[in-house]
Parts: sequence; structure tokens; C-alpha cells
Amino acid sequence: MLLSKSQCCKTRLLARSSAAFRTTLTAFAVMLGFSQTVSAQECLNPDALTFAMVPTEESTAELDLYKPVTDRLGTLTGKQIEFFLPTSYASVVEGLLGGFVHVAVLGPYAYVIANEKDSSVEVFATYAKKPGHMQEEGPGYRAALITLKGSKFDSIESIKGSTLGLVDPGSTSGNLMPRVVFGDVIGMDLDDYFSKVVYTGSHELSSVAVGEGKVDAAFVATHRFDNVVNKGEIKLEDVNVLWQSDPIPQDPFVYQGRLCPELKEKIAETFLGLGDDENAANFLDNVKSNKFVPMESSDYDIIRALKKAKDAKKNAG
Repeated sequence: MLLSKSQCCKTRLLARSSAAFRTTLTAFAVMLGFSQTVSAQECLNPDALTFAMVPTEESTAELDLYKPVTDRLGTLTGKQIEFFLPTSYASVVEGLLGGFVHVAVLGPYAYVIANEKDSSVEVFATYAKKPGHMQEEGPGYRAALITLKGSKFDSIESIKGSTLGLVDPGSTSGNLMPRVVFGDVIGMDLDDYFSKVVYTGSHELSSVAVGEGKVDAAFVATHRFDNVVNKGEIKLEDVNVLWQSDPIPQDPFVYQGRLCPELKEKIAETFLGLGDDENAANFLDNVKSNKFVPMESSDYDIIRALKKAKDAKKNAG
């Protein structure tokens, strides 16, 4: 079940700052003693499951969007479901590693970081997207470099010395792909090629920033760009697509691997069975998907390779 109105308010307040999150995490752990004294050999079976996701422009609306999912999750697991809305990718990873978050939606890069720090953070599913304005059908997406049509920025060469919008340091298509793969295309670091590189906080905000001329170019995820088109804030024909990456696996849905096996099975069933749940039709439509598909850690090895390349460049510098 979802939080009550008062609890939702508390959740939103928690999401407003990472400092508040850390304070809550510490208090939560002390109050419950992790709810049980769990040895390394025992599995976790908490009374309530905390569900979190990396932030989007419309994070405050996610409670309503995910209600059919959290209802289904509560029914299948028999647990109370608590929704945590963070302010950054790092906050979700921190919650998983600290044991505060049990189930989460991460970006591919954020998942690789979390899994590298704690191998018990396991991916189990992602959604298979419907074809959209820029988005292709299937469980993948691309990083796209966009500029405003009609501007002087109509080629990769023309954007040298311009202002670039990235998303978040933990974003795959909004930071990792640009810095590693596109960096090889231009033969230098982004910070040297562009006069200014800024983080906008979300793919949606990056897309709008290009449309409003606040940045000259931006890297966005194809499916997140579609969200902005669907809201009427920009059109595909309003932008130049100067470059696209190879396909990237969609956002991983993960859980703490230390959860009891039967509980993990019910969590996976919650998402993998959404396509057959009439109550979830609106949710799937909202995320432009027909169904969820199983995913394994190895599906994100392409991201690990990119991270390794990025780390090597950083160390070499």
C-alpha cells in the first residue's frame, strides 16, 4: 500500500536535501536496528519495503504514476510499501548501499556504480519501450546530442566553444556516454571542446534548455526527450540531432540481493507480470511500454566497459 498523505509529505521533505536523507537514514537504522539483527548468513525480510528511483523533472508526480505498481507490490509481497523520492542519482545509490532502500529504479551507470560497491545490488528487470518520436522500440535507448534548429549550431564542428548541457554525474546518456564515447569522436575532453559544461539535473530540463536557448547543445536520452515532446514543450522538428550513441540498456530495476529469495521472487513478479495486470495499463502507457523484460547483470557490461574507460582517462589525466 502507499503512504498516507502525511507520510507522503514526510517523504517529499526527505527528498529535498541529501543532508536530510542521511539524517533520516541514520535515525531509521538506529530505530529499527535494521528491524532485525541480521547476520551475514541470514536473509532480509523487513516489515516494509522502501521503493526509490532516480529523479526526473516530474518526480513529485511519481507517487501517483507508480500507485498501481506499489499497490501490486504490496499485495504480492504482503509488505507495506514506502516511497522515497531523492534529489540525485547518488542519493538512490546511497540508500541501497545503506540498507534504507530495498527496491529501486536506477540509471544504467548508477547501477554499475552501486553493483561495483556492493555486488548484492541485483538487477532483475527493465521495461521494453514502445517506439516514440526519437525512441526506438525495445529494452534500449540512445544518448542523443541535440541543438536548436535554425541556430548556427548545426554540426559537431560548429558547437566547439559553445555551452553544453549534461544531466547528472551519475547519468549514463547524460554524462558517461558523452564523456567517453563522444569524447573519442571529438578527440578531446568535453571540458576542453566546449567553453562551458553545466549539469541541468534531468534529461527533460536539458531538452527544454536547448529549446529555450539556455544551452547551445545537450546530451539527452531518447526516451526522456520523448517525454518533453509529449508534454508539448518541444518538437522533434525543433532540434538538430547531431550524434547518437549505440543502444544502451534501459533503466535497471534492482533490489537488495540480501532480501529473502521468496521476497525477491515476488518483487520480480510484480514488474514482470505488469503486462497482464489490467490495473497497470495506465502505468505502462505512461512509461510508453507494453511490458517489462528480465535483465541480468551481464546485460550492463557495456556500461562497465565505458566506466572503465572513463576511469582510465581520469587517472591518466
